[in-house]
Amino acid sequence: MTRELVTYGIGVVVVWLVAMRQRSVTARQVLYLVASWLFYYSWGSWLIGLLIFSSLMNYALGEWLKRRITAGRLWTGILLNLAFLSVFKYLPLLGAYGRAGSPLAMFKHIIFPIGVSFWTFEALSYLLEIYREEELDPSLLEFCLYMSFWPTVLQGPICRMSSMLPQFRQEWTVSNDDLKIGVRRVAIGGLMAALGILMAGGLHTGAGVDALFDNTSARWTGIDVWFLIIGYGFQLFFSFCGWSHLMIGAARLFGIQLHENFDRPYLSTTPSMFWTRWHMSLSFWIRDFLFLPLATARREVWWRNLSLVIAMFVFGLWHGGSFLYMMWGTYHGVLMVLHRQWQEFRKRAGFEWSGFLPTLISWALTFSAVSIGYIFFNARTIPQALGMLKAIVSFPSYRHLTLDHSFCAMTLLAAAGYFAIIGASELLDRIAEAAREWSTAVGLRGWIGSALGTLANERWVWITPVVIVLALYLSVMFKPGHAETGPVMYALF
Repeated sequence: MTRELVTYGIGVVVVWLVAMRQRSVTARQVLYLVASWLFYYSWGSWLIGLLIFSSLMNYALGEWLKRRITAGRLWTGILLNLAFLSVFKYLPLLGAYGRAGSPLAMFKHIIFPIGVSFWTFEALSYLLEIYREEELDPSLLEFCLYMSFWPTVLQGPICRMSSMLPQFRQEWTVSNDDLKIGVRRVAIGGLMAALGILMAGGLHTGAGVDALFDNTSARWTGIDVWFLIIGYGFQLFFSFCGWSHLMIGAARLFGIQLHENFDRPYLSTTPSMFWTRWHMSLSFWIRDFLFLPLATARREVWWRNLSLVIAMFVFGLWHGGSFLYMMWGTYHGVLMVLHRQWQEFRKRAGFEWSGFLPTLISWALTFSAVSIGYIFFNARTIPQALGMLKAIVSFPSYRHLTLDHSFCAMTLLAAAGYFAIIGASELLDRIAEAAREWSTAVGLRGWIGSALGTLANERWVWITPVVIVLALYLSVMFKPGHAETGPVMYALF
């Protein structure tokens, strides 16, 4: 994986150097599209034909819809896209239940096009924006670029045509801000991706998240399960958020700003807040195009709550057609409904819930609830999920820890590092603010304030090399166990 990322890094530099010399917007669009198709081909081989087919189909659907905007034409486009997605995402699941040699069993051999869920949702958002009468007039070249844009095609962020089209058409010159932000985020993404691979594989064979969850016959204690789900939560975060940083940073080098995907999600103090900070591009898509249209169809409170559960159920179904994913989505829907009921109770009772201790309790409950949800999300079988839930509520089992101690230490360090880095970032922001006041003074204090302000405000200059060195150290010096997941793990959903 390290070799592949280095290869792609060299490719990005080459495309960037060529793009700098292009004065024509159309020429840059052609360059970006060719680079995007080559990038996808390196991951998906001949499956790029499906991406091109989807692009042509949805461009034609969009032109057809613009000629006469009706609900019937919109639903035709939606159903065609869902049918296309279902062929690759859900038919193989049905094939798994067929007997050998039966027609149904043939479906399990269908190959999954990497990233198909992401670019299908981008196509749907384009059709929905047209239906809402957004002024969108992409050329075929621009639409194919939107669907195939290499920073988003594998696992998002899920972007919308209304935000991407003006950026594809803009005049571009290299700016200092784009370089600073792009390099910093690429470096941070590389470190996070390396951490994700390390946690998935473990410090040695059999001591990583993947191997431990694959051991479906294990009988975990309560404390084992907590380490497992917290470890998986951080491994998923490092892998997915790391890839998002890499792609957002790489796009920013070309002057293109993508939607954010994460915003310190494990600091959330409510389930609703968590879903405004985790996989933001998808959660906002579900909110805008599914939950709000459903919720506004009726005025009753029960319908609004049901709409929330339905939206989160679809969220789970998007990840896969298994019963566990559906349970995971429903679980989070119920969590948010319960939070709404708690808010209503507080309003009626005039109950004040603020201050340090209530905030800490709210954070602990939210973090625990989200972590428990990972049981449904990552358990390999339903019996394994039920066994883990049973262990959590079996208090006598908390007396024993059977997990490899290196995994427990790795999980604790990952959690501590996450919160420590957030704290350090806040501290640097405060130092920068204080330094602005000091810098106006005369003499030594003014010099110190100026120096501290430079260190805090231009942190990318010294943080980036440190992060790159740490990423290389984790990738080269440690020899983790084999990991099935990697930086593009979320593209498989």
